[in-house]
Amino acid sequence: MKKTALIVAGGSGSRMNTVMPKQFLLLDDKPVLCHTIEAFVRADPDFEIIIVLPETHLLEAKSMLQQYFPQRHFITTTGGSSRFASVRNGLQLISENCIVFVHDAVRCLLSPDLITRAYDHALQFGSAIPVIASKDSVRIIDNLQSQALDRNLVRLVQTPQTFQSEILLAAFQQDEKPHFTDEASVVEAMDIPVHLIEGEAHNIKVTFPIDLQLAELLLKK
Repeated sequence: MKKTALIVAGGSGSRMNTVMPKQFLLLDDKPVLCHTIEAFVRADPDFEIIIVLPETHLLEAKSMLQQYFPQRHFITTTGGSSRFASVRNGLQLISENCIVFVHDAVRCLLSPDLITRAYDHALQFGSAIPVIASKDSVRIIDNLQSQALDRNLVRLVQTPQTFQSEILLAAFQQDEKPHFTDEASVVEAMDIPVHLIEGEAHNIKVTFPIDLQLAELLLKK
């Protein structure tokens, strides 16, 4: 089945404390976003790639894509006021049934193996959500009180969150709700269970300056 990568790169990157959004910062002399794109292309050169970009940096982002991928066609759109809105903008550009990989642009170290496994599981189960176990103790806070949780029951969620397109498109017809923090939560609101797969420890999200330094080290290894 056709594969479509919907790469969400519409954020401003305010927590990075830089003028340039984090997805365009250089990592090993190449923008973070380009490393992300390359992972999907290595997994399958025939990937259709939709990129959700910040409106304030749309022209320079398109110029960057042309510079690093002169022979590659990308479908682009602008982000919304939230992740939900940005993903919905991208989903509106899907024209046929496919397997959709919704991926954070700043998770630039994912492997082609994870992409392939997500595809296989989404074909079989309708979805594939990569998760990893928590290495730390976990507490939940409620009204300034805290309670320890059994970390063996906790999983940290990653992307690409992968779905058969008809499932995801139907789910995003809903109105946005505060607890929609990822695509899995949107689909579950339709009473559709999601299927978990093992993620990757190095599939980190570049959010703070130290994450960029860590990604540099991991990339060199």
